[in-house]
Amino acid sequence: MAEEKKATEIIKKELSYIQKVWHTVAIVALLIGTILIARVAFNVLMMALAGSLIAIYFHGLGDVIQRFTHLPRVWAMAISITVSFLILGGMLWFMGNKIEVQISQLSNTLPHTVSTAKAKLSETTLGQKVLENFSGDNSDKLMGTVQTFFSTSFGVLGDVYIILLLGIFFTSSPSTYKNGILLLVPKPKKELGKHIINRISLSLKGWLKGMMVSIVLITILIYGGLTIMGIPAAMALALITGLLELVPNIGSLVAMIPGVLLALTISTNTAIVVSLIYIVSQTIVGNIITPLVQKKIINMPPALTLISQLVMGALSGALGIILAVPLLAIIIILIDELYVKEINK
Repeated sequence: MAEEKKATEIIKKELSYIQKVWHTVAIVALLIGTILIARVAFNVLMMALAGSLIAIYFHGLGDVIQRFTHLPRVWAMAISITVSFLILGGMLWFMGNKIEVQISQLSNTLPHTVSTAKAKLSETTLGQKVLENFSGDNSDKLMGTVQTFFSTSFGVLGDVYIILLLGIFFTSSPSTYKNGILLLVPKPKKELGKHIINRISLSLKGWLKGMMVSIVLITILIYGGLTIMGIPAAMALALITGLLELVPNIGSLVAMIPGVLLALTISTNTAIVVSLIYIVSQTIVGNIITPLVQKKIINMPPALTLISQLVMGALSGALGIILAVPLLAIIIILIDELYVKEINK
């Protein structure tokens, strides 16, 4: 009897151990599945945020039209959307061919430009050290990073259709989605929920306004400066700089590279002047114009912005880098309203 009882206990222990193993495997599998689903859902949320920004732009422009014309809201919104698409279509129609030629010219001359820049850098001791840092494994890593960035960028272009559709849906009936979010908020917190949504909307409007002004001004300044200096493909380089303005900190540095490389093919002094054009233009727009437009609605430490860009780039590629700042603004507002103000009451 004692032996049978002991054997039964051993079997129970083995079964208990097997069950624990399976439980562990199931938990790990569930965790991995949750992470994968969350990553996919996160990309969807990023597209929803991009669509929301488009809707905020249309409504902001509609507010301006309504303020000056006193038209009904429906007509103001219709004009806002129509005018935006007409301006975009007109720019593509009148400038598209010239931009295409300049981008083609830029891509054809860039390899020769890089070779020329290497030859000029190799003439100095400092230049040789720079070339050593970008040779071998470091060069392969850099090219891999560039390829990854552009592959994710083309992925973003593939999602533009969905983002535009979401933007149109959010524009057509914003109250539906706003009320849907408020349904998830408990009754005692409804007013707080409305206040947070309005504050987020105001902050995103400020960011969007600042970005649009920055893109237009930096494009004009760079185009004018490069044209005066006789740099080829000035319009293409200016548009690249304007688009990269969407990526704070990193974008301005990346935008300088092709312009300075092309300037090196003319002379070292020209390259120095072109570098100064980029630096001065970015300083004027980033530190003077943009803060005045945004009126400190979004005031975030640069280090925090850079960290958010790195995290978002790892999670969601190029789209994450572009939307890092507005997402960070939303998170800061939520923490301020739901945590900081509560503990300071």
